[in-house]
Amino acid sequence: MTRIKVHDKYFVPFITETQISEKIAGLASLINRDYEGQNLLVLSVLNGSFIFTADLVRQLTIPAEVQFLRISTYGNTMESSENAREVWGLQNLTLKDRAVLIVEDIIDSGYTLSFLYDVLEKLQPASLTVATLLFKPAAFKGTHRPDYTGFEIPNAFVVGYGMDYAQQGRELKAIYQLSE
Repeated sequence: MTRIKVHDKYFVPFITETQISEKIAGLASLINRDYEGQNLLVLSVLNGSFIFTADLVRQLTIPAEVQFLRISTYGNTMESSENAREVWGLQNLTLKDRAVLIVEDIIDSGYTLSFLYDVLEKLQPASLTVATLLFKPAAFKGTHRPDYTGFEIPNAFVVGYGMDYAQQGRELKAIYQLSE
């Protein structure tokens, strides 16, 4: 992996494709154990988590239904947003008494996750847990920490493996960190 350019910024290698694959296998193993005998509803938060979700559910050995949600926020910056306003994709979904797993690509401030968690909790799932590939503990200010975490990372901006900078870089197979 070498340094790459996305729009006007340069990024350096951070987490390899192999490291990601190994971590996902480990997370899937934990989820399989924890939800054995249950039919899990996986709620993938778009756009960033679609690649992580696909790779994660392919590793599951338990029955799992996958649905996609989108949370409207304001802004298109490199900063985390406190402005979550609406969840799209919940119509026609029944969460009552179901085991629900929210899948996120990255949790930094946790504001968006807290908003989503509160919305979903009102729909009375039997259980509500969160899996994230990346978690930034130093940036976290939310109310719900992830139950399943791939990598804890510093408060740095990253792209690749579904994560973007101004809608570019999602296709990268590895994760890259903003170069200083």
